[in-house]
Amino acid sequence: MALPTLPGTPVTVADLDRDNPGQGIVILDVREQDEWDAGHAPGAVHIPMGELPARVDDLPDGDLLVVCRSGGRSARSVAWLNHSGYDAYNLEGGMKDWQVAGLPLTADGAGPATIL
Repeated sequence: MALPTLPGTPVTVADLDRDNPGQGIVILDVREQDEWDAGHAPGAVHIPMGELPARVDDLPDGDLLVVCRSGGRSARSVAWLNHSGYDAYNLEGGMKDWQVAGLPLTADGAGPATIL
């Protein structure tokens, strides 16, 4: 997947490679623990939005595709990350659109992966 050249530019699920949506990027999931446990993108990094400033050193190098449930928390996180010097992009529609598009999900909780 090629991200837009301007950090902060929104990305949609239609922009992702259906066979390998996280290829070449870091997917940063800023949802809460229960949301993460229910279902998330395989290989994603989990740092809840409220913990992001304290855990910014935990971020891997590379472009960040930031996701939440529907795109609101991730948009705020992207603004903060871009202001802090990171190349971050918001997934519009969030993990809800990810699930509807049939992109891969994995879960840490019991039962099948789903988006809360």
